Amino acid sequence: MLAARRALLSVSDKTGLAELARGLADLDIEIVSTGGTLRALAAAGVPARAVADVTGFPEILDGRVKTLHPRIHAGILADRRREEHLATLASEGIERIDLVVVNLYPFERTVATPGATYDEIVEQIDIGGPAMVRAAAKNHASVAVVVDPEDYPAVLEALREHGRTIPDEQRRALARKAFGHTAAYDAAVAQWLAGETPEEDTFPTSLALSLERDLVPRYGENPHQAAAVYSIVDGPGIFAGYRQLQGKELSWNNLLDADAARKLVALFDEPAVAIVKHNNPCGVGRGVDGVAAYRRALECDPISAFGSIVASNRVCDAGLAHALADLFVEVLIVPGVDEEALSILAAKRNQRVLVCPPYVPEPASAELRAIDGGFLAQEPDAAPDDFDSWTCPTRRPPSEEERRALEFAWRVARYVKSNAIVISGADGTVGIGAGQMSRVDACRLAVGKARLPVEGTVAASDAFFPFRDGLDLLADAGVTAVAHPGGSKRDDEVVAAADERGIALLLTGRRHFRH
Repeated sequence: MLAARRALLSVSDKTGLAELARGLADLDIEIVSTGGTLRALAAAGVPARAVADVTGFPEILDGRVKTLHPRIHAGILADRRREEHLATLASEGIERIDLVVVNLYPFERTVATPGATYDEIVEQIDIGGPAMVRAAAKNHASVAVVVDPEDYPAVLEALREHGRTIPDEQRRALARKAFGHTAAYDAAVAQWLAGETPEEDTFPTSLALSLERDLVPRYGENPHQAAAVYSIVDGPGIFAGYRQLQGKELSWNNLLDADAARKLVALFDEPAVAIVKHNNPCGVGRGVDGVAAYRRALECDPISAFGSIVASNRVCDAGLAHALADLFVEVLIVPGVDEEALSILAAKRNQRVLVCPPYVPEPASAELRAIDGGFLAQEPDAAPDDFDSWTCPTRRPPSEEERRALEFAWRVARYVKSNAIVISGADGTVGIGAGQMSRVDACRLAVGKARLPVEGTVAASDAFFPFRDGLDLLADAGVTAVAHPGGSKRDDEVVAAADERGIALLLTGRRHFRH
């Protein structure tokens, strides 16, 4: 790379712009700029030339055309290693552009702005910016491209230390980031257009993803599997932007279980705690506060709770921190931690403590699940259940207390691996049967796992009972009411069994498989 003589600055995000420009000026690097960036530089007292002065051509079409000119793109694209390219620049009187600092129009912010019109959004589809970024990234052997203000200090430091040049590896890293920036931008535009096309299906015919590496755990699901965790570029981040307050490095399994636990407690308005192990709840409770909810969750299966992930939908206070002290917890994930609780939790230095906003599903979001060679894209199973739409086909309807317990059990069943049976009281789980190949085995497991009395409890099944055997097994154990979706060819047989056993049955009309 030849020593930099000229930089082009054109940014929508003005963060750090003045400091960067002053640093370039101190290095006697000429600055060329456009529109709002040029005005910002003038306000900061940094000398810069207008692009129009370089091209000899004014900005036209309301600014749609300003940098799309051979004097700009030839200055960026000329390979400094090729004498014929340098000769062409000289013969045409074109100056090199050695540093391109560009970030793109705020398209996604405009899309998210309430009341933004179609034409306003279209005007935020950048053309000249991506063209310059891609040109500079292609020619990274000769040119440095910067799209992220966080990289400004490192770029200035390199220019100062290396005689106004930037090392090869650093330019390659900047080019990788630049191509990722334009790819994410194009993906956002494509996604918006798909949503604006009336004849388009719910899911577009093509789906573009732009991901950036967020963290590198020691391994994936097992120690022999190398792994990295990625988040969506320009998205809200993992868990809507979590902060780790203490503890060891997170593993992928930690993240997977924390995700399930966080989503489960978000289903409750009251204080709720979920204890999750291997992506299944081993106990869920609700109460007047986090401590009461935790104790109800723990008493369901204290043995399985060892080495678990614990989530609460309330700020962790000193009471909850003290209650957790006797349990080995891998991860605690909460919306906040007060100062007294943090000092208590600090006694277990290896325990990971994550703080993040409560889970709120995005209406337009898609959940991706991988198989060999492809993906399933589906709406997240996150919509609230319509409890008022449930129907009762049995002679005996559930009591008020039974109905409250059924609604609790049904919420928990959503985050239990199929086939799933959840036995519970009104405020806490009693036995959970997860991931069984037959529903009757899930019933048998839920009853067998119960450490608390099953007599007088209720049960929820994530899908219909294909035979009456599962219902009979629950009735034998003392379950008095059951909720399930219905829809089996043998629904009449199951209803007759419920009437025979004096069980109140509710049909939810919705299945919650979780494979």
